[in-house]
Amino acid sequence: MGKVTRKTAKPKKSRTVSGAEISLRLALAQVNSLVGGFKANAESVKSICTQARKMGADIVLFPELMLTGYPPEDLLFKKSFIEDCRETLKKVAPFTKGLTAVIGFAEQKGKHLYNSAALMCDGKHVATCRKMLLPNYGVFDEKRYFTEGDEPVRFSLKGAQIGLTICEDIWEESGPGKTLCQKGGVDLLLNISSSPYHKGKGKARRQMIIKRAKYYKCPIAYVNLVGGQDELVFDGQSLIVDAKGIIIAQGNSFEEEIIFANITLPAKVNKPKASGIKSYKAPASLSKARVTELPQLPPCAYMEKSEEEEIYSALVLGTRDYIKKNGFSKVVLGLSGGIDSSLTAVIAVDALGPDKVVGVLMPSPHSSKGSVDDALALAKNLNIKTFTFHIVSAMKAYEYILKGTFYGTDPGLAEENLQARIRGNLLMALSNKFGWMVLTTGNKSEISMGYCTLYGDMAGGFALIKDVPKMLVYKLSHWLNREREIIPQNVLTKEPSAELRPDQRDTDSLPPYDLLDPVLLRYIEEDLSVEEIKVPGLPKSEIRRIARLVDLNEYKRRQGPPGVKITPKAFGKDRRLPITRY
Repeated sequence: MGKVTRKTAKPKKSRTVSGAEISLRLALAQVNSLVGGFKANAESVKSICTQARKMGADIVLFPELMLTGYPPEDLLFKKSFIEDCRETLKKVAPFTKGLTAVIGFAEQKGKHLYNSAALMCDGKHVATCRKMLLPNYGVFDEKRYFTEGDEPVRFSLKGAQIGLTICEDIWEESGPGKTLCQKGGVDLLLNISSSPYHKGKGKARRQMIIKRAKYYKCPIAYVNLVGGQDELVFDGQSLIVDAKGIIIAQGNSFEEEIIFANITLPAKVNKPKASGIKSYKAPASLSKARVTELPQLPPCAYMEKSEEEEIYSALVLGTRDYIKKNGFSKVVLGLSGGIDSSLTAVIAVDALGPDKVVGVLMPSPHSSKGSVDDALALAKNLNIKTFTFHIVSAMKAYEYILKGTFYGTDPGLAEENLQARIRGNLLMALSNKFGWMVLTTGNKSEISMGYCTLYGDMAGGFALIKDVPKMLVYKLSHWLNREREIIPQNVLTKEPSAELRPDQRDTDSLPPYDLLDPVLLRYIEEDLSVEEIKVPGLPKSEIRRIARLVDLNEYKRRQGPPGVKITPKAFGKDRRLPITRY
């Protein structure tokens, strides 16, 4: 059985083959690559290879499509993009001197494009592994771009047979991993991935790797991307599992790091022949016995996160990377004194720092004194700068302009939405003047129901809690306050209200959120029909109304800003529905 260790131990000499064992040191590069950032990604490869050499690593693994960044989407259709990738691959080859490295890249071969992994040995590109199973569901569109590979790849190093796979190749039990382990007799299976996060994904992925290792009876080393890319966030959690399914080394979630581990493999006398498997051999220069002692490995520092901490970390990282990767240094948002804007502000501060976040209070005649006080208390707790703009004069100006046209009608939704649009205009004015990105504060429950205003509270550059249902907003807010009061207690306990008319409550238009969210979960994420959905306390007519509002407001969601995906099915790539339908 393969055995992995990451414990601090006395320095030892590496053995090519000693008795019945082969010892290898692995480095998993859990990095945050940039889509289209070829120069930066190449520098990352160089830096990590340098560190891996210093630590005596034999093999270093980089994530899927490391050189292009993931996902590159339709950039893959641009010839110049593929040419840049090809040149970058040539550039990074010398960085792998003294190492075996596996680096993800996009490979053009004739008319076909492949999602590939380059096997670099001692500074040279010696082999290419092409992804065989292409995902085409949820956020994945790989069949739009890539052709499937047709043969698994293995290589020998220091007497060990090592198999290569890319992301989806290992998710299917009967896929290339099975072929390599059971037919190809590999001693170690490598997998390079860019697997995006959603709630529960880390645990599911970990269980899948454990299951595969036990079924294949083969150790698995798995590296995953970390970082935010538009609406996706990648959680890392790279790991090494032995043939018994025991995790010995694991990367932390949402953190860049290199995970080092020693793995001891059994030396097999008879290596099986492998028809239908491409086989390569690392150069002899990488199989020489070491004459120097290996540096000690750092102690394992993996920390398990609670569900709340994991989700919150995803929101922080996704927000930070979206803001910084798009060239913004500061953000601005409206502070209403409600729970959504409060949670948004706390995430922004944790992502960027209090000096990079500006809160704007925009009270109307319908804003309660309590809400203004709560917003100011939050800003004080977060130590962020605020502006206060009273919008009553702007409201009167609009009323004056529209009074002739609106004559004889009762005040209603149009007047309420004017307030939201006035606030949106003010925030966008600050954005235009100072270059700040506007953060919107709507949650998934409201956005699902269309309980938001186009060009008003939906106006902005990033909607960081757009995939967070209302009840989860409360759960995260209580979690944040577990040690000290960050979000004022009154914000957590008062009844939700948009405060666009006297005595307004969210329940005037929506069911209570503890009843609404289960319906939305079943209708949106589980794709159940109205007839299949049963929620105690809600009549079928109300469930039907909820579903109808979700359908009718697709046009609004199409016009909203992007935000961090944290549920299994977010609006956007995960759920593509027509606006016009009968």
